[in-house]
Amino acid sequence: MRGTVPGLAMPYPLRTLLPSVLQEDEFAVRWTAGLDDVLAPVVSTLDCLVAYLDPLTAPEDFLDWLADWLGIQLHEELPLARRRAAIAGAVPLHRVRGTLAGLRARLELVSGCPVEVADNGGVSWSSMPNSTPPGADQPWLAVRVAAVEGQAVDTAGLDELIRSEKPAHVPHQLEVAP
Repeated sequence: MRGTVPGLAMPYPLRTLLPSVLQEDEFAVRWTAGLDDVLAPVVSTLDCLVAYLDPLTAPEDFLDWLADWLGIQLHEELPLARRRAAIAGAVPLHRVRGTLAGLRARLELVSGCPVEVADNGGVSWSSMPNSTPPGADQPWLAVRVAAVEGQAVDTAGLDELIRSEKPAHVPHQLEVAP
């Protein structure tokens, strides 16, 4: 949570905006000086808004807000560099969301490791409601992560990410290989 910053000066003191009669009033000057202390972080944030909206320069505590705005969920255990990369790559990945290439790219961003994704590619339909389509194979999805030496892979986090990105009725298998 953002708050006051000790020693941060207000670039536009409120007393300068007061009518000249009130600029001579000691109480009004002290009161606006107190407001300057409270408003200085707000003005500083607005002056640096571009840096806050860039995931590569945003403060660490602001990254979760950026991720929420882009509709992605990140684990707290992810290293800062990977969190920043996942947020920076979110918009281009939304274009390919729901495809094997999109899932693979998202998993590579989050894990930092090469990823292979395979599925049976089968599509079927039936004209009768609540019936099994003729010749329909059970769909499946297999994900293989090639762990980089010396780098920990959050298997539970990747499994949760796969669950959120794939169709609900498709079972999946996650394999982390050295």
